[in-house]
Amino acid sequence: MKDLQKTFWIHLLLYTPNIPLELKFKNGSIIAGYEVVGSSNTSELLSGIEQAAKKAKTGLHQLFPLEDNSFRVFGKAQCNSIVFGFGSKNDKYTLPCSSGYSGSITARCQSSGWHVLRETCVLSELEELKKDFSVIASNATEATVSSLVQNLSMVIQENPSTTAGNLASVVSILGNISSLSLERHFNVSISTMENVINISDHVLNSASVTNWTVLLQKEKNAGSQLLESLENISVLVPSTALPLEFSREFINWKGIPASSNQSNLGYNYQTEMFPENTSIPIRGHALIRSDQFQKPLPETIISMTSLTLGNILPVTKNGNAQVNGPVISMVIPNYSINEIFLTFSKIESNLSQPHCVFWDFNHSQWNDNGCHLVNETPDSVTCRCTHLTSFSMLMSPSVPPAIVPVVKWITFVGLGVSIGSLLLCLTIEALFWKQVNKSQTSHTRHICMVNIALCLLIADIWFIVAATVDTTANPSGVCTAAVFFTHFFYLSLFFWMLMLGFLLAYRVILVFHHMATPLLVAVGFCLGYGCPLIISIITIVVTQPSNGYERKDVCWLNWSDGSKPLLALAGPALTIVAVNLVVVLLVLTRLWRPAVGERLTQDSKATVVRMGRSLLVLTPLLGLTWGFGIGTMVDSRNLAWHVIFASLNASQGFFILCFGMLLDSKLRQLLLNKLSPLSFWNQASKQNSSDSSVKPRFKKTFNPFQHERKYVLSYTGESSNDIMLTQFSSSE
Repeated sequence: MKDLQKTFWIHLLLYTPNIPLELKFKNGSIIAGYEVVGSSNTSELLSGIEQAAKKAKTGLHQLFPLEDNSFRVFGKAQCNSIVFGFGSKNDKYTLPCSSGYSGSITARCQSSGWHVLRETCVLSELEELKKDFSVIASNATEATVSSLVQNLSMVIQENPSTTAGNLASVVSILGNISSLSLERHFNVSISTMENVINISDHVLNSASVTNWTVLLQKEKNAGSQLLESLENISVLVPSTALPLEFSREFINWKGIPASSNQSNLGYNYQTEMFPENTSIPIRGHALIRSDQFQKPLPETIISMTSLTLGNILPVTKNGNAQVNGPVISMVIPNYSINEIFLTFSKIESNLSQPHCVFWDFNHSQWNDNGCHLVNETPDSVTCRCTHLTSFSMLMSPSVPPAIVPVVKWITFVGLGVSIGSLLLCLTIEALFWKQVNKSQTSHTRHICMVNIALCLLIADIWFIVAATVDTTANPSGVCTAAVFFTHFFYLSLFFWMLMLGFLLAYRVILVFHHMATPLLVAVGFCLGYGCPLIISIITIVVTQPSNGYERKDVCWLNWSDGSKPLLALAGPALTIVAVNLVVVLLVLTRLWRPAVGERLTQDSKATVVRMGRSLLVLTPLLGLTWGFGIGTMVDSRNLAWHVIFASLNASQGFFILCFGMLLDSKLRQLLLNKLSPLSFWNQASKQNSSDSSVKPRFKKTFNPFQHERKYVLSYTGESSNDIMLTQFSSSE
C-alpha cells in the first residue's frame, strides 16, 4: 500500500510539474479513494489530470497487474460534501456516526447530491436512558417515571442538534412511558407534563422535518406513535392540577377541569401560532356546543395544536393532497360527544378542494368518516365532526382556486337560461296543444315533452333553493326538503326520458301494433312519477335516521358515509342513459337497413324517420350528456369533466326549447302565425302553396331521385337545409 501511494506521488508530480496536486486515499479503497485539488481553474485542472492519468496508467501497468477498467478518471465529482467526500452517481457509502453517537449513516450519490438513505445516530445519553427504563420498568413508580422524563428533557436541551436516530429514541421512550403510566394508572404532575411538552416542542421543530423524513422511511408510524403518546400522557393529568396551559413555538397544550360552565356555555378552544419567517398567524378554533355536555360531566378536557405534526403524519389516502393547516387534538377521557366544529387557518392559500379529516390510529392514516366540510373562505376552513380525536384538513394543489367560481358561474347562468327556456316551452305547448295532438304518436310524444320540461323546471328551482340554504344557520328541515324534492324531480326527468325512449322503440319495433292511448299515458305517469317517488322515499327513510341523507357542507345527497344515498340518483340515471343509448343504436340500425320483408308505407316510414332524428338530438341533450357524470365521480380532480358536465346539463332547458320545440316545423309554423298572422308569414304561406303546385315538375327534373323508394321528401320551396330540418323534426 505504501509503495503504491509512493508511486502515485512520483508519477503525478513527475508528469504534472506546473499543477500542484494532493492525493487523499479513503480507508480500504485504492481504486477511487483519492481527490485532486489544484490551483488552476476547473477546465485546466481536468485537462492536466487526463494527461497525467494516461502516463500514470502506463507506469502503473509496468509495476502492477492492473485490470483494464481499474484506472479511470471521472472528471468533476457529481457529489461532494465534508461528511461523505466525493462520489459518482449511485455510489453508496456507509459511515460511522461522529463521536458521542452510536450507529451509522448511509447515503447514496444522486443528481442533486448526497441523499441520506438511513441514519441511526443516537446520543449515548439517550441510549443510557433507554437502558434505565428497561431496568426500572418492572418496579416503576410515579417518582421514577417523573425523574426519567426530567432527565430526558435535560438531555434534549443540552444537545439541541437533532438526528433521525435521536427522534426514534425519543418517540420510543415517550411511548414506553405512556404505556407504562396508563397500565399502572399513574398521575402526571404539572412539572412532568411541562417536560413532556418541552421535549415535544424540540422534536417538532420545523428544522427537524428533514430528519423526520429519513426516520419515516424506516418507521412510517413514528409520527402517529408520538401523537398517541402525547394524548395518552395528557389524559393522566388529574383535574386538580388544572387549568393548565403550555404555549411553545411548535406546540400548544391546554387542559381544563369540566364544570357546569360547559353545560351552559359549551367549550371554546382558540390558539394561534406563527410559522417560521412569517408574521401572519395560523389560527385554530374548536367549538363544542353546550347541548353536547350531559350529566354526568367529564373530568377533564384536553386540547393540543401543532403546525408541524401534519408534516410527520403521512398522507396515504391521496398522495396529491397535503395537510394545509394546524393539527388540533381534542381529548375528553371516558366521554363521548356527537358534534364538534373546528376552524383551521390555511397555511397555503393557493391550495383548494379541502377535505376535513381525522387521524385514524388503527390504520395510521387520515380518514374523513364522520367529518364534513361546513364552510370555506379564502383564508380558513370550517369542519364539523361527530367524534373526538386529532383533526386537520387535506387540500390539493391540483385544482386552481380560480376554477371554482368559473364552474359556479357556468352552472347558475345555465340554470337561468334553462328555467327561462322551459317556461317558454310550457307556454308554447299550452297554446298549441290541440293543434299538435291529432294522432296517438304525436299525443304521447308531446305528453313526454311536457313532463320532461316540467320536471326539469321544478328540479332546477329546487336546486337553486338548495344552493342558497346556509347549512349552519337554517333549520335542517329546509335542507332536507330541498334535497328530497331535487332528488325526486331529477329522477322523474330521467324516467320520462326513459318513457320517450320506450315510445320510440315501440314505434320502431312493433310497427303494426297499436296500444290504446289511455294505456300508454297511464304507463308513462306510473313510470315517470311512481318509480321516482318510491326510490326517493326509500332513500330518505333508510338514511335519514342515521344523519346520512344529506351532506353537512351543502344541501345535496351524501356520498361520504357508508350508505352513499347519492347512488339512488346516479344508479337509475346512468342506467336510463345506457338504455336510451341502446334505443338510439336500434333506431339508427333500423333506419339504415329495414328488416327483410318489412313493408312500411311512405307516411309511416316518414313518421319513424322524423321521430328517430328528433330523439337522436334529444337523447344526447337530455340523457347521454349525463354520462359525463361518470367522469366527475371516477376522476373528480379532472376539471374538464366538471366544466363539460356543468355546461351541457345546466342548459338542458335551452336544448329542449331548440330541439324539442323550435325545430318542430308544425309548432314553428303555428308559433309564427300566432305572432304575425297578417303580414309576412301569410305571404310566405301563399308562396309555399304556389311552390307546392309545381312539385311534380320538380320531381321530373331531378332524375336520380325518381328511382323507387329513394325519393321520400316533398319540395317546400325552401333551401336544402330547410328540407333537412323539416324531415328531422316534423311530427304528425
